[in-house]
Amino acid sequence: MEETPLKTLPRKEPFQKLIVAISIIIPVAVAVLFGVKIDGYDFSFLPPIYASINGLTACLLIAALVAIKNRKQRLHQVLMTACMALSALFLIMYVAYHMTSDSTSFGGVGFIRYIYFFILITHILLSVVVIPLVLFTYLYAWRGDFLKHRKIAKIAFPIWLYVAVTGVVVYIMISPYYQ
Repeated sequence: MEETPLKTLPRKEPFQKLIVAISIIIPVAVAVLFGVKIDGYDFSFLPPIYASINGLTACLLIAALVAIKNRKQRLHQVLMTACMALSALFLIMYVAYHMTSDSTSFGGVGFIRYIYFFILITHILLSVVVIPLVLFTYLYAWRGDFLKHRKIAKIAFPIWLYVAVTGVVVYIMISPYYQ
């Protein structure tokens, strides 16, 4: 009687492993860097800039959705790549600001305080969740696997849009309390 060889699991694509690694490294690095304070730099000008980047990202996300609905794939690709670049730029500025500045406390009282913290907490949690969703969506489009791309994009898009919009809302709500 001949033995059948053991089946081996298919090897994961290197980009998939990279996306998983990036999706873990970014939130951990941001959390760790929040504990690092570098004196002597004044990046207090950054919050309105990175809030504007969030706003621009939201606008470009909507424009990209309109483009793909109108079958303008090249425009959609350019807009989505711009959104990814803007998100990376946002992340760099956000970390630079928080490494060089003290955190600002929200000074609102009453019900508005609960609203602010609800928006802030959901914004933070979903900003972590959206990383692998966006990266996998982009990967599938890049590989030409548009079935998987569309399936994940239907989940990633509203979450990314929420994160971008609430980033602006959080800034607007906390901006009166910046020193």
